[in-house]
Amino acid sequence: MLNAEQNELVTRTGPGTGAGDLMRRYWQPAALTEELAGDRPMIPVRLFGEDLVLFRDDQNRYGLLEKHCCHRGADLNFGRLEDGGLRCPFHGWLFDVTGACLEQPAEPDGSRFHTKVRQKSYPCEERNGVVFTYMGPGAPPPFPEYDCFKAPDNYSFAFKGLIECNWLQALEVGIDPAHASFLHRFFEDEAPEDGGYGKQFRGQAVDLDMPATRLMREYPRPDITVEETDYGLRILSLRALDAANTHVRVTNLAFPNAFVIPLSNDMIITQWHVPIDDEHNWWYAMFTSYGETLDKDAMRAHRLDHFTIPDYRPRQNKSNNYGFDANEQRDVTYTGMGMDINVHDQWAVESLGVIQDRTKEHLGTTDKAIIAYRRQLIGAIEQVGSGNDAPMSPVSGALLRGPVAIDAIGAPEDWRDCWKQRDLARRDGSEWATDPW
Repeated sequence: MLNAEQNELVTRTGPGTGAGDLMRRYWQPAALTEELAGDRPMIPVRLFGEDLVLFRDDQNRYGLLEKHCCHRGADLNFGRLEDGGLRCPFHGWLFDVTGACLEQPAEPDGSRFHTKVRQKSYPCEERNGVVFTYMGPGAPPPFPEYDCFKAPDNYSFAFKGLIECNWLQALEVGIDPAHASFLHRFFEDEAPEDGGYGKQFRGQAVDLDMPATRLMREYPRPDITVEETDYGLRILSLRALDAANTHVRVTNLAFPNAFVIPLSNDMIITQWHVPIDDEHNWWYAMFTSYGETLDKDAMRAHRLDHFTIPDYRPRQNKSNNYGFDANEQRDVTYTGMGMDINVHDQWAVESLGVIQDRTKEHLGTTDKAIIAYRRQLIGAIEQVGSGNDAPMSPVSGALLRGPVAIDAIGAPEDWRDCWKQRDLARRDGSEWATDPW
């Protein structure tokens, strides 16, 4: 449980806030590259309570500028993409991706006034279908050497979705290992045609002749170990199956606002929760395959069955009770909200209110990862607030690789090694993955 002051500290991310100042010091997703397809590659973006405009110039460089022109405040989302930049329609001022003013065509010939003004801007980089931005002070840090960034394009797929609540409660569901045995429980083990993200729990449990749905359903009390790492937290969930076998699930908190989890034996998801403002956030998921190349068209088509474009809003949402069906809840799924676990998570985090009141919580043993993360987060906010470098960033000297997210089966005495061995075997069979250790 947090007190009211602490809850304000970790949830508020606008300019000048503690959590906002911290999170701006890391590369953050700003958009999917697919959002800038077409003849006019420009979209409005709202991040951390700031209204911005993202565009791609004729050299395929990305620029993220403050929405209001620094001349008279006109909305640059209506600007003209031309002459190597973005031109304000009000008086023709032209800005490049760095915010430099290239032209002021109404000023007298020979005027150098354009060299004295700049539009506020943030640097951008593209990685595997996602445009990232750095909104902090000084030069941006290098990207971590995470697998999701190292994977070739045809082994990666990215998508996003809107969540109508504060970023922190949305992130915390991803580092809660116990919820999967309940929130994502399926009463039938055969996979339906449209399993959605529920397929994560519908294959055979690795190294075990048991469906993963049964594993989660019949072993609902994981023994959770949390380890601090250079990138954040490693979360190990143990389920003792019998005297000879322990199931190990390794998930991660990639500081400050991403988690990394296994989706299948050969695929992981790296998912960021990025504040739009304090009451809305985007999830950005980057799927990374260690095995076969991905059919990205099929994956995108499947996601579009569940989301509307261009707002990336889930079709099952609070306006239609997340598709709740009492008969389904009785016989098919624990929630009665369909097979897609995204919907389950959406309900869980939005039902807490737009900003969860953590002063009313009663945390238990299975919440130890959430407790550890909140301590890390508050400590990092205080560290940056005291003028120190942001922790767990490549600029701080940490070598950030992996993180390894995987399921494995081993003897009770070997659980600390069995998942590492399985990960090395997965990498040995991969076309691109290298040893993270």
